Amino acid sequence: MDSKMLVRLGAVIFVAIAITATVIELTRQEDTTRVSSVPQLQPSANPLQAMLRRCQGLGEAATRDPDCLSAWAESRDRFLGNTPAPAAPQPGER
Repeated sequence: MDSKMLVRLGAVIFVAIAITATVIELTRQEDTTRVSSVPQLQPSANPLQAMLRRCQGLGEAATRDPDCLSAWAESRDRFLGNTPAPAAPQPGER
């Protein structure tokens, strides 16, 4: 066999392998039962967490909301491990 014939035979084999790989890839079935990688948000059972989420949604307006200010103070106290100070007795109370 001469070299031209070997080159042609190699080219035909290469094309046949390429076509076979293409057909296999095109006939492959996609997995239709994909698992969602994003966790679904569950409603929070913690009322403080729910309040903080609401305040987060308010944006800049939350800085003027008294509920948000108290929720942030409670969250900060929990984080720092501070216990709330007992309320000072009002004048006339005993």
